[in-house]
Amino acid sequence: MGKYAFKTGNAVEELLKNSQKDWQAAVNHRFVKELFEGTIEDEVLIKYLIQDYHFFDAFLSMLGACVAHADTLEAKLRFAKQLGFLEADEDGYFQKAFKELGVAENEYLEVTLHPVTKEFQKLMYSAVDSSNYAQLLVMLVIAEGLYLDWGSKELDLPEKYVHLEWIHLHRGEFFEEWVQFLVDELNRICKVKVTISALQERWNRAVALELAFFEIGYEG
Repeated sequence: MGKYAFKTGNAVEELLKNSQKDWQAAVNHRFVKELFEGTIEDEVLIKYLIQDYHFFDAFLSMLGACVAHADTLEAKLRFAKQLGFLEADEDGYFQKAFKELGVAENEYLEVTLHPVTKEFQKLMYSAVDSSNYAQLLVMLVIAEGLYLDWGSKELDLPEKYVHLEWIHLHRGEFFEEWVQFLVDELNRICKVKVTISALQERWNRAVALELAFFEIGYEG
Protein backbone atom coordinates (compact mmCIF):
# COMPACT_ATOMS: atom_id res chain seq x y z
CA MET A 1 0.00 0.00 0.00
CA GLY A 2 1.14 3.54 -0.72
CA LYS A 3 1.80 6.38 1.68
CA TYR A 4 -1.18 8.66 2.19
CA ALA A 5 -1.59 12.16 3.57
CA PHE A 6 -3.69 10.67 6.39
CA LYS A 7 -3.44 7.68 8.77
CA THR A 8 -5.61 5.04 7.10
CA GLY A 9 -6.62 2.68 9.92
CA ASN A 10 -7.94 -0.85 9.35
CA ALA A 11 -11.22 -0.39 7.47
CA VAL A 12 -10.09 2.49 5.26
CA GLU A 13 -6.86 0.64 4.47
CA GLU A 14 -8.92 -2.34 3.31
CA LEU A 15 -11.24 -0.17 1.20
CA LEU A 16 -8.22 1.57 -0.38
CA LYS A 17 -6.63 -1.76 -1.30
CA ASN A 18 -9.45 -2.47 -3.72
CA SER A 19 -9.31 0.92 -5.43
CA GLN A 20 -5.54 1.44 -5.60
CA LYS A 21 -5.25 1.80 -9.36
CA ASP A 22 -7.91 4.50 -9.72
CA TRP A 23 -6.89 6.32 -6.51
CA GLN A 24 -3.25 6.63 -7.59
CA ALA A 25 -4.24 7.57 -11.15
CA ALA A 26 -6.39 10.40 -9.74
CA VAL A 27 -3.81 11.68 -7.23
CA ASN A 28 -1.12 11.70 -9.93
CA HIS A 29 -3.33 12.93 -12.75
CA ARG A 30 -2.13 15.35 -15.41
CA PHE A 31 -4.59 17.91 -13.99
CA VAL A 32 -2.83 17.85 -10.61
CA LYS A 33 0.64 18.02 -12.18
CA GLU A 34 -0.29 21.02 -14.35
CA LEU A 35 -2.07 22.75 -11.47
CA PHE A 36 1.08 22.65 -9.33
CA GLU A 37 3.24 23.71 -12.26
CA GLY A 38 0.88 26.59 -13.03
CA THR A 39 0.76 25.41 -16.65
CA ILE A 40 -2.85 24.24 -16.69
CA GLU A 41 -4.76 25.93 -19.51
CA ASP A 42 -7.50 28.33 -18.42
CA GLU A 43 -10.02 26.47 -20.58
CA VAL A 44 -9.28 23.18 -18.80
CA LEU A 45 -9.55 24.76 -15.36
CA ILE A 46 -12.76 26.60 -16.27
CA LYS A 47 -14.48 23.41 -17.47
CA TYR A 48 -13.42 21.61 -14.29
CA LEU A 49 -14.42 24.41 -11.90
CA ILE A 50 -17.82 25.00 -13.52
CA GLN A 51 -18.69 21.33 -13.10
CA ASP A 52 -17.18 21.18 -9.60
CA TYR A 53 -19.27 24.18 -8.54
CA HIS A 54 -22.37 22.05 -9.04
CA PHE A 55 -21.24 19.60 -6.34
CA PHE A 56 -21.62 22.26 -3.69
CA ASP A 57 -25.32 21.64 -3.06
CA ALA A 58 -24.90 17.85 -2.88
CA PHE A 59 -21.85 18.20 -0.64
CA LEU A 60 -23.70 20.47 1.78
CA SER A 61 -26.58 17.99 1.78
CA MET A 62 -24.18 15.18 2.75
CA LEU A 63 -22.75 17.23 5.62
CA GLY A 64 -26.27 18.11 6.78
CA ALA A 65 -27.23 14.43 6.65
CA CYS A 66 -24.20 13.61 8.82
CA VAL A 67 -25.37 16.18 11.38
CA ALA A 68 -28.70 14.32 11.38
CA HIS A 69 -27.41 10.73 11.36
CA ALA A 70 -24.03 10.69 13.14
CA ASP A 71 -24.28 8.55 16.27
CA THR A 72 -22.44 10.87 18.68
CA LEU A 73 -22.97 14.51 19.65
CA GLU A 74 -19.26 15.22 19.18
CA ALA A 75 -19.43 14.09 15.54
CA LYS A 76 -22.62 16.09 14.88
CA LEU A 77 -20.91 19.26 16.15
CA ARG A 78 -17.83 18.65 14.00
CA PHE A 79 -19.95 18.37 10.84
CA ALA A 80 -21.84 21.54 11.80
CA LYS A 81 -18.52 23.39 12.19
CA GLN A 82 -17.42 22.27 8.71
CA LEU A 83 -20.62 23.60 7.15
CA GLY A 84 -19.72 27.09 8.40
CA PHE A 85 -16.20 26.84 7.01
CA LEU A 86 -17.43 25.93 3.53
CA GLU A 87 -19.65 28.97 3.27
CA ALA A 88 -16.80 31.31 4.14
CA ASP A 89 -13.90 29.78 2.21
CA GLU A 90 -14.73 27.44 -0.61
CA ASP A 91 -17.66 29.38 -2.05
CA GLY A 92 -15.52 32.51 -1.85
CA TYR A 93 -12.85 30.82 -3.96
CA PHE A 94 -15.30 29.96 -6.74
CA GLN A 95 -16.57 33.55 -6.96
CA LYS A 96 -13.04 34.99 -7.12
CA ALA A 97 -11.78 32.33 -9.52
CA PHE A 98 -14.66 32.76 -11.97
CA LYS A 99 -14.09 36.52 -11.94
CA GLU A 100 -10.33 36.11 -12.55
CA LEU A 101 -10.94 33.60 -15.34
CA GLY A 102 -13.56 35.81 -16.99
CA VAL A 103 -16.46 33.41 -16.46
CA ALA A 104 -19.85 35.18 -16.40
CA GLU A 105 -22.46 34.16 -13.82
CA ASN A 106 -24.78 32.62 -16.40
CA GLU A 107 -21.86 30.51 -17.73
CA TYR A 108 -21.44 28.67 -14.45
CA LEU A 109 -25.04 28.70 -13.26
CA GLU A 110 -26.89 27.78 -16.46
CA VAL A 111 -24.69 24.93 -17.59
CA THR A 112 -25.32 21.46 -18.98
CA LEU A 113 -23.91 19.05 -16.44
CA HIS A 114 -21.36 16.53 -17.71
CA PRO A 115 -22.46 12.87 -17.46
CA VAL A 116 -19.71 12.26 -14.87
CA THR A 117 -21.00 15.18 -12.78
CA LYS A 118 -24.55 13.85 -13.01
CA GLU A 119 -23.43 10.37 -11.98
CA PHE A 120 -21.41 11.77 -9.09
CA GLN A 121 -24.35 13.90 -7.90
CA LYS A 122 -26.58 10.85 -8.09
CA LEU A 123 -24.14 8.85 -5.95
CA MET A 124 -23.93 11.69 -3.40
CA TYR A 125 -27.70 12.11 -3.16
CA SER A 126 -28.18 8.35 -2.85
CA ALA A 127 -25.95 8.47 0.24
CA VAL A 128 -28.10 11.32 1.60
CA ASP A 129 -31.30 9.39 0.86
CA SER A 130 -29.93 6.27 2.56
CA SER A 131 -29.81 8.09 5.94
CA ASN A 132 -26.87 5.75 6.55
CA TYR A 133 -23.92 7.32 8.37
CA ALA A 134 -21.39 4.80 7.03
CA GLN A 135 -22.46 5.31 3.40
CA LEU A 136 -22.22 9.08 3.88
CA LEU A 137 -18.76 8.75 5.42
CA VAL A 138 -17.54 6.72 2.42
CA MET A 139 -18.43 9.60 0.10
CA LEU A 140 -16.81 12.21 2.35
CA VAL A 141 -13.61 10.24 3.04
CA ILE A 142 -13.07 9.89 -0.71
CA ALA A 143 -14.10 13.43 -1.67
CA GLU A 144 -11.88 14.99 1.00
CA GLY A 145 -9.17 12.34 1.50
CA LEU A 146 -8.29 12.00 -2.17
CA TYR A 147 -8.02 15.79 -2.46
CA LEU A 148 -5.83 16.03 0.64
CA ASP A 149 -3.65 13.32 -0.88
CA TRP A 150 -2.91 15.29 -4.04
CA GLY A 151 -3.07 18.70 -2.33
CA SER A 152 -0.32 17.67 0.12
CA LYS A 153 2.23 16.86 -2.57
CA GLU A 154 5.67 18.24 -1.73
CA LEU A 155 6.07 20.21 -4.94
CA ASP A 156 6.85 23.83 -5.74
CA LEU A 157 3.69 25.92 -5.60
CA PRO A 158 2.29 28.01 -8.46
CA GLU A 159 1.93 31.80 -8.27
CA LYS A 160 -1.51 32.54 -9.72
CA TYR A 161 -4.41 32.75 -7.25
CA VAL A 162 -6.68 30.39 -9.23
CA HIS A 163 -4.05 27.63 -9.08
CA LEU A 164 -2.51 28.29 -5.67
CA GLU A 165 -5.74 28.78 -3.70
CA TRP A 166 -7.31 25.56 -5.03
CA ILE A 167 -4.25 23.73 -3.70
CA HIS A 168 -4.29 25.64 -0.39
CA LEU A 169 -7.95 24.73 0.17
CA HIS A 170 -6.94 21.05 0.07
CA ARG A 171 -3.88 21.00 2.34
CA GLY A 172 -2.69 22.31 5.68
CA GLU A 173 -3.41 21.58 9.33
CA PHE A 174 -7.15 22.40 9.37
CA PHE A 175 -7.94 20.28 6.31
CA GLU A 176 -5.68 17.43 7.52
CA GLU A 177 -7.50 17.39 10.87
CA TRP A 178 -10.89 17.32 9.10
CA VAL A 179 -9.91 14.43 6.83
CA GLN A 180 -8.45 12.45 9.72
CA PHE A 181 -11.69 12.94 11.64
CA LEU A 182 -13.65 11.49 8.70
CA VAL A 183 -11.26 8.55 8.32
CA ASP A 184 -11.33 7.83 12.05
CA GLU A 185 -15.14 7.96 12.09
CA LEU A 186 -15.40 5.49 9.20
CA ASN A 187 -12.96 3.13 10.89
CA ARG A 188 -14.93 3.40 14.15
CA ILE A 189 -18.29 2.72 12.48
CA CYS A 190 -16.86 -0.27 10.60
CA LYS A 191 -15.62 -1.70 13.88
CA VAL A 192 -19.01 -1.67 15.57
CA LYS A 193 -21.84 -1.32 13.07
CA VAL A 194 -21.10 -2.22 9.44
CA THR A 195 -19.00 -4.58 7.34
CA ILE A 196 -16.46 -3.32 4.83
CA SER A 197 -18.03 -5.46 2.09
CA ALA A 198 -21.26 -3.45 2.44
CA LEU A 199 -19.34 -0.28 1.55
CA GLN A 200 -16.85 -1.46 -1.07
CA GLU A 201 -19.07 -1.05 -4.14
CA ARG A 202 -19.90 2.57 -3.30
CA TRP A 203 -16.26 3.24 -2.44
CA ASN A 204 -14.92 1.86 -5.74
CA ARG A 205 -17.55 3.73 -7.77
CA ALA A 206 -16.77 7.04 -6.05
CA VAL A 207 -13.01 6.69 -6.58
CA ALA A 208 -13.56 5.85 -10.26
CA LEU A 209 -15.73 8.97 -10.63
CA GLU A 210 -13.08 11.15 -8.96
CA LEU A 211 -10.62 9.96 -11.59
CA ALA A 212 -13.08 10.51 -14.44
CA PHE A 213 -13.83 14.01 -13.15
CA PHE A 214 -10.23 15.13 -13.71
CA GLU A 215 -10.61 14.20 -17.38
CA ILE A 216 -13.53 16.58 -18.00
CA GLY A 217 -11.40 19.62 -18.82
CA TYR A 218 -9.33 17.75 -21.38
CA GLU A 219 -12.19 16.41 -23.48
CA GLY A 220 -12.74 17.75 -26.98
